[in-house]
Amino acid sequence: MNRPLLLASAFALLATAGAAPAQQRVKPVTWTERPATPPVVPDAYGYTRRVVDIPMRDGIKLHTVIAIPKGGRDLGILMTRTPYDAESALGANPSGYAAPTDDGTTGADPITAGGYIRVFQDVRGMHKSQGGYVMNPAPVGTPFNPSKVDDSTDTYDTIDWLVKNVKESNGRVGITGISYDGFLSLMPLINPHPALKVAVPMNPMVDGWRGDDWFHNGAFRQTMMPYILSQQATAAADTPFRTGYSDDYEYYLKGGSAGAIAAATGVDKMGFFQKILEHPTYDSYWQSQAMDKVLAGQPLKVPVMLVDGLWDQEDIYGAPAVYRALKPKDTRGDMVFLSAGPWFHGQEAGNGDALGAIKWDSDTAKWWRRNVLAPFLAHYLKSDQPAMDVAPVTIFRTGTNEWQRLQSWPTVAAASATRLYLKPGGVLGFTPADGTAQTVDYVSDPAAPVSFRVRPNKPTYAPGSTWRQWLVDDQRAVSGRPDVITFETEPLTQAVTVAGVPEVHLNASTSGTDSDWVVKLIDVYPEGLKADTTMGGYQLAVSMDIFRGRYRESLSQAKALTPNVPLGYQFALPMVNHVFQPGHRIMVQVQSSWFPLYDRNPQTFVPNIFRAQPADYVKATQKVTVAGPDESFIALPVVK
Repeated sequence: MNRPLLLASAFALLATAGAAPAQQRVKPVTWTERPATPPVVPDAYGYTRRVVDIPMRDGIKLHTVIAIPKGGRDLGILMTRTPYDAESALGANPSGYAAPTDDGTTGADPITAGGYIRVFQDVRGMHKSQGGYVMNPAPVGTPFNPSKVDDSTDTYDTIDWLVKNVKESNGRVGITGISYDGFLSLMPLINPHPALKVAVPMNPMVDGWRGDDWFHNGAFRQTMMPYILSQQATAAADTPFRTGYSDDYEYYLKGGSAGAIAAATGVDKMGFFQKILEHPTYDSYWQSQAMDKVLAGQPLKVPVMLVDGLWDQEDIYGAPAVYRALKPKDTRGDMVFLSAGPWFHGQEAGNGDALGAIKWDSDTAKWWRRNVLAPFLAHYLKSDQPAMDVAPVTIFRTGTNEWQRLQSWPTVAAASATRLYLKPGGVLGFTPADGTAQTVDYVSDPAAPVSFRVRPNKPTYAPGSTWRQWLVDDQRAVSGRPDVITFETEPLTQAVTVAGVPEVHLNASTSGTDSDWVVKLIDVYPEGLKADTTMGGYQLAVSMDIFRGRYRESLSQAKALTPNVPLGYQFALPMVNHVFQPGHRIMVQVQSSWFPLYDRNPQTFVPNIFRAQPADYVKATQKVTVAGPDESFIALPVVK
């Protein structure tokens, strides 16, 4: 016998000799205080919860949570489809939102009090639903959707299952949701199920290139990259975007181009970012799935209320764009409704008495939910269809802080708009400057871009972030910078009311071959306000946006700018409904960077800015025309 076998035998004998008799062995003890059978906990929420995996036409099952009021019969169904986890969206109360539902007065949110069957569903590939996940997938039949399913077909199949299997329903279904869920509330309008009676898309993602989440007029919103990573890396949406910096400004500046940052963080591995990288222009990829364009080509079969926030920091473009596309189809005036409040993204679902430092004298969100949303839903979802008194347009007018009920709303710049001229000496006025052409110059340096808010810029969704209110930040934070030029009226002697879409008519040159232009329309509060001294001199941005110069001639084709030649730039700002009060001033600011929210323009023309190299980033001298036949101006929709 060899040595290894001898050693093994010896160890075996020792183990046997030391072992206790079988009857003396002690059984292992499981240390726990958990009962063998979990107790049945009484449902204290007033509804019965059902969880179902609903099959789609291609066999994929979508995880669905259904909340049915106890003892309910003949109830309307209100559904929300989401990539944000149907299980957690329901929470403790089956409200219309993933937010608190107690409005502080009635004790219940209007949706909860309405007694609807609430349905939340995970979209394909997210959380507990089967299938593959695609961000905002293009509709069936477009070149960018090779499958035979999309969010329209999935909603159709879900509604079909619900009306056949939820016996407590009255067969009437509505759909609502905020942001991505708002996009998912638009998709069913492509080919609506007969049981779909109403849609309420709130702050919907509509056109990711023109002015919603991913780009604004061609300038990339690079601080959305953490969202892309989180949503696409795993079905649980739990992948963090770690930078090691507490100031996004510092991080993105050192990171270089947006493409370089994506490569350093793994964002470049996400399928959706790869599409962004491949489609930096407004080409067929973006146009074929822009929901305003998609729905403009469809029959109008379902009543829809589009909900907009006048200071929506994420999707300010979408709701007005869809309203503009659908309203001409509403020949009887009873199918397309618009609501717009003084809100950040989704604020209509919570408390709406203030936005940042700006107070509205009442809880605007509560008022809207009670007086607009509740009767609107009841009219279409309850079996007796109670009458409603909801105007085609319900919009809040800031400056006087009052709700208006209107028959329609202008969604494009009016040809008869009043011109507000940028003039020499930093003057702003309603009459043009005298004399020959003049310019105001500044130097734009990509190495020191203008911050979009006071530093440090906390990561967008970091704890304590005030991202939601950045659109109402005091613009004095940048007014003194040499690369921000400012124009201002004298104190107004009478109120100036603007209602509609302001349009920028900027004439400018650059020493570079590409440039961004940021234009802001601002309400400057009087100094020494007696009522609230904290607001003295406050510069409230009423409407502002960015335009990437390479798209001056065509949004779908980038073209280098001719250096040092004045060129015209024309683009719309987000819609406004505001009163500049007597004693206030109107201000316009112009700059060429808005960082780190938007990626830096290298100011050297390159085919794709995502791939810009460090040497491409150069200083440029910008000259804005402020007198002469091409004087720059803002076309204001002044109400006379």
